[in-house]
Amino acid sequence: MKSIINYISIICVLIAFSACAEKNNKEENLQVFRYNENANIQTLDPAFARNMAIIWPCNQLFNGLVQLDDSLHIQPDIAKYWTISEDGLTYDFVLRNDVYFHNHPNFGKQETRNVVGKDFEYSLNRLIDPKVASPGAWILQKVESFNAMNDSVFQIRLKEPFPAFLGLLSMRYASVVPKEVIEDTTHDFRTNPIGTGPFYFKFWEENVKLVLRKNDNYFEKDKNGIQLPYLDAVAITFLPDKQSAFLQFIQGNLDFLSGLDPSYSYDILEVDGVLRNKYKAIINMETGPYLNTEYLGFNMDAKNAIADKRIRQALNISFDREKMILHLRNGLGTFDVGSIVPKGLQGTIDQSVNELYNVEKAKALVEEYKKEKNTNEVVIELSTNSGYLNIAEFLQREWQKIGIKVSIDVMPPATLRQGMSSGKIDFFRGSWIADYPDAENYLSLFYSKNKAPNGPNYTFFDNKKYDLLYEKAITVVNERERISLYKDMQQILIEEVPVIILYYDTAIRFSQKNIDNLGINPMNNLFLKKVSKKQNY
Repeated sequence: MKSIINYISIICVLIAFSACAEKNNKEENLQVFRYNENANIQTLDPAFARNMAIIWPCNQLFNGLVQLDDSLHIQPDIAKYWTISEDGLTYDFVLRNDVYFHNHPNFGKQETRNVVGKDFEYSLNRLIDPKVASPGAWILQKVESFNAMNDSVFQIRLKEPFPAFLGLLSMRYASVVPKEVIEDTTHDFRTNPIGTGPFYFKFWEENVKLVLRKNDNYFEKDKNGIQLPYLDAVAITFLPDKQSAFLQFIQGNLDFLSGLDPSYSYDILEVDGVLRNKYKAIINMETGPYLNTEYLGFNMDAKNAIADKRIRQALNISFDREKMILHLRNGLGTFDVGSIVPKGLQGTIDQSVNELYNVEKAKALVEEYKKEKNTNEVVIELSTNSGYLNIAEFLQREWQKIGIKVSIDVMPPATLRQGMSSGKIDFFRGSWIADYPDAENYLSLFYSKNKAPNGPNYTFFDNKKYDLLYEKAITVVNERERISLYKDMQQILIEEVPVIILYYDTAIRFSQKNIDNLGINPMNNLFLKKVSKKQNY
């Protein structure tokens, strides 16, 4: 009897061991995409997706009416197609009928349901609800009304034509969310979101780890008819130190790294921006235009030397941008800048080399100013944050050579932003990352009705001709005519110099060799539904 019991015990142990081994093998075979987010994620609610740390996971969890491809072209998402009235005021979106929310008990016995027009009506009303206080409410400022015509058609009417409107709807703010879950007071949507995306929420220990799992009910398929996504899961860690994250990536514990931090830039790249030989065999690097314009802004209401256009022009043409990019940014960045609109968008313009860098002309402008003002020196102050101190010191040395003495005031980013907004800073370092893919996003920085603190016009630029062109451009439906107006506006900016364009930024991504279809785009957005990961690489 005892031997029989021992035999049964051995059999049970073997069965348990076999089950554990099978489970471990299955887990090892899962395609899990791993990346680190050094900034804390405050929420997973798309109505508050105001920065990349939040936008990236929300891209995997939610969908909207439209989406962007890697070339920044508007593509269908939950809307199969749409029509726009001839006057550019009415948008009718025809919705797919095979889009379902992630499982949740509040949907009833089926634990899910398909998305209908009323869901978009609810989601956009929530976006502009003062009680919600979403930072994305502004994307609907030009909207007069919206409503579900029926389950399959959702209509939006604008107050006036605005050709960039579809770009606004591609933002994560405009995601569809379920009323049944949002209004359940026992459910915390911030930490347990329910969307329609290629991945669903699984687990989040704040500041430690966030896990998303494959949505087997996702509606999109690839060009071969295979259901997306390919990955089984996404795992996000929260190491605050970028150097530590870099080491985790090099050791193969992370699949993806975005951007270039000074803590590891010279270890991974040569001076000219090429991947170092020791890494070429183990990782991939991909670069492309990034819709981020780095600039120095002038307060056009200032009462000192920068109020004179000659000084602004001299500062603008007295330094070698190519040299600056090569030595201070590992060659990453576009130095042949035109105006505020970066390359990668329609409407950008070019300037000749002589217009961008002409030291002798700069010296002559400074001498002319000194003679007229009967002064022996020009002294100004540049305000920046510590992250751009190396560039500020480079410019300081270059400007000294043309007779302009520049002191540098380093301050915390929040203090810098407050000073810019209040108009208390005369000369400041700034940058503008596109919210949506249209040149208007950049040109609005100089519209007089957008003066800070009521808008993003931190230079307090006020030009009647510019305003008239801007007001006309945002209502012109014809793309060619609108782009021509955009270029005319930028010529005014080049002449008046409210800003010095330093460079257009470059998006840079590193990935492991077994990662396919990661892609790169000028918005530096992360979409993982088409990414795959080879096993046992």
